[in-house]
Amino acid sequence: MNHFTIFASKNDTDDIEDKLSDILAKSFTIEKNDNEYLLKSRGLFNKYRCTINILTEDTNPDYFAKNIPGMMGFYNSIPFKDEQLKEQVMIQISVLNTVVAIEMDKEMTDDHMQQFIKLLASIGGIGFLSDGTLLDQNGMVIVYPNGESGPSVFRPHACTRKIHAHEMTSAQGEARKNRTIAFLTDKEIPYASSLPQLPPVENLQFKSQEDIARRAVALLIVIQFACDVAQRGDIEESREFFTNMLRTYGVHEFLTEHEKFFLEAQHPGAQEAVNISWQYEAYWTLIWALGLVEELNFPDDVCDCEYAIQVVSRCETFEQFYGQTVLRSKEDIVDEADKIYRLHWACVDSRINGQEAPLALNESVVMERRRGLFWMIGYQGEEWDTISMDT
Repeated sequence: MNHFTIFASKNDTDDIEDKLSDILAKSFTIEKNDNEYLLKSRGLFNKYRCTINILTEDTNPDYFAKNIPGMMGFYNSIPFKDEQLKEQVMIQISVLNTVVAIEMDKEMTDDHMQQFIKLLASIGGIGFLSDGTLLDQNGMVIVYPNGESGPSVFRPHACTRKIHAHEMTSAQGEARKNRTIAFLTDKEIPYASSLPQLPPVENLQFKSQEDIARRAVALLIVIQFACDVAQRGDIEESREFFTNMLRTYGVHEFLTEHEKFFLEAQHPGAQEAVNISWQYEAYWTLIWALGLVEELNFPDDVCDCEYAIQVVSRCETFEQFYGQTVLRSKEDIVDEADKIYRLHWACVDSRINGQEAPLALNESVVMERRRGLFWMIGYQGEEWDTISMDT
């Protein structure tokens, strides 16, 4: 191995040069060229060189924009044996803003590594070996590349400047944002680094499992009425039937005011019927959150409407429907909300630039999924009909 990289989250990097000198000057002569340091061994025999580059988010923003999502993606793909440790590692990576990259023109010896571990400890970062092994600031292994935990008792560290920069609300939110960016990078979908993170789980106002379930049933019923309107069916007969369905399941109060107006209108509008029909995609996120859909597939096509109807129609009462639901974790729901938020930006960016959406993303599907997910997490207290679609 002839590479060793130190990553850190620091308010101030001015002291790193002094640390290099204090720790490495006994073994090397040190020459500085901007932010690169050339180290030459002091011994008469077995001469070798070492190059050290110091990169910061302020001076090398492109490096961090490109490499931090890649690092997030790498560790996200590792099958950690300890999921809590994985979350800690992902949080740490998300707040890194300083890199000390060390490269030698020969294999590093144990003596070299001991010196570089001292440098790591003085900087207070994490160490990255070329095989993917991650070390804590004392040189103890955090995790091996096969996902096995090392002996380190690891806790992430973030500088205050990084935490509060760009209106960040939490390291958790930044970690989530970077996981999404890693997903987008892997699929070669453009993204905006400036798009803010979502708040941490504890700062959101999640809907309860029962509220999500009742909203799902109410929404499905009004969608069926909207479909009849769009297809020019018998409006009065359809209205009576679906109003009775709302009573049967006890979910009339879980219609929005807009939906109640549509249901009661003497001449419900055809375009409004189409708009409500598209909310199958929002409904799909609700039944996904309730454990009735295995996964939210990539939003390039519409959902399975027949199955969407069956999950309710096969139940004679709301209680029977509710009894088959198992609410997913809040973290999983916010992860999907963050992903759809950034996919929506990709759709809008493509549209305003007169381009096809990447990977055939369906913007209507994306928008309705965003409606359902953002409603469930209680983002900014927005109501169903007024979920912001800004990007």
